[in-house]
Amino acid sequence: MKISFLLHNAYGIGGTISTTFNLARALAARNEVEIVSVLRHREHPTLSLDPGVPLRALVDLRQEKEHPSHLIPARVFPRAEYRYRQYSELTDERIGAYLAATDADVVIGTRPGLNVHLALQAPRHVARIGQEHLTLDSHPPRLRSALRRAYRRLDTVTTVTEADATAYRRTMQMPGVRVEALPNSVPEPELPPADGTAKVIIAAGRLVPVKRYDLLIEAFALVAAEHPDWQLRIYGKGAEHDRLRRLIADLGLYDSVLLMGAATPMEAEWVKGSIAVAASDHEAFGMTIIEAMSCGLPVVSTDCPHGPGEIIEDGVDGRLVPVGDRDALGAALRGLVHDDEWRLRAGRAARKNARRYAPDPVVIQAERLFAEAVSARREGRPVLRERSGVRRALVGQGFAMRDVAHGVTDRVLRVLRRQG
Repeated sequence: MKISFLLHNAYGIGGTISTTFNLARALAARNEVEIVSVLRHREHPTLSLDPGVPLRALVDLRQEKEHPSHLIPARVFPRAEYRYRQYSELTDERIGAYLAATDADVVIGTRPGLNVHLALQAPRHVARIGQEHLTLDSHPPRLRSALRRAYRRLDTVTTVTEADATAYRRTMQMPGVRVEALPNSVPEPELPPADGTAKVIIAAGRLVPVKRYDLLIEAFALVAAEHPDWQLRIYGKGAEHDRLRRLIADLGLYDSVLLMGAATPMEAEWVKGSIAVAASDHEAFGMTIIEAMSCGLPVVSTDCPHGPGEIIEDGVDGRLVPVGDRDALGAALRGLVHDDEWRLRAGRAARKNARRYAPDPVVIQAERLFAEAVSARREGRPVLRERSGVRRALVGQGFAMRDVAHGVTDRVLRVLRRQG
């Protein structure tokens, strides 16, 4: 089976890139796998990709950022999608050309806008898998409306949690489309696990408001007041960096809270700690939680939708605390800092429980889903092919009727008619 992943930008940093690289590496043992990156902005990927998995880009921003077509807004990529401003007529054309020419048995889109391209432009022989790495309730209403129409042309939609899969089945009205939870996977660590003796708490992720590092720093101040020999290390980069640095200074924590910048891979940093922490208001999954647990760290996390509560067993391999509650977060951290025996026991349980997300069980599920979608496609399962249906899907994305009748949309429709 030939499998093609369509990514926004494989040369950046993020959970979607990491989990796609992990899954591609595992699938490549028994399948032909490639990764297609819509955008490219540097020579080599930031994250490590298996050399046996080919990677190619459709638009190289180093040479084509000022391409005339890249200055024209996208028409196929939905306007309500978060990354819309990074897409253009050029990306519309390149994605469409890639899909029209692909010899893959199955193509997996990895974000909503790319799933729309896949739904509307993939050839009839291609099994279409739309991955959702965000949650349905995090999408604005206009985007949900666009996806509801376009996703009916997909074969399968996967979410990273069962809670989100249930939300899609209940509210998206996609008859004939399979919806199934496919969790992210984390490879078995190559380094020995943390021994639980280092007086270090670790957090990792983008420095953005939803991650609530401000709350974490304030909660850690409660720990530092009693245990000044403990340290909080925060790994990542982002727009919140300067504000967090000022907060650290204002609280007098400049010796005990360190902004470490981005680290790739993180495994070597996780094993230097004894506790991991996540303070997010919202998490689609919680990739860093599993990474930390697989390295033997118990995790204290806010019980935010949707991932942490499905990953952490409260009181066994970590603690779940209410979202936004600084005092509860600080108390949970203090509990693990105070009690060496509990911390070591929870670390061992975390490592054991993280094996649920090892590549083997996840890749077996993924292969089954992909193979069944390919089989159904080859057997001629009915799909929406009518011109009027395509027009309704495009209008649902926010196109004006004149756009649907003319220009780039007509080119898309001509391609779709040739493909069946």
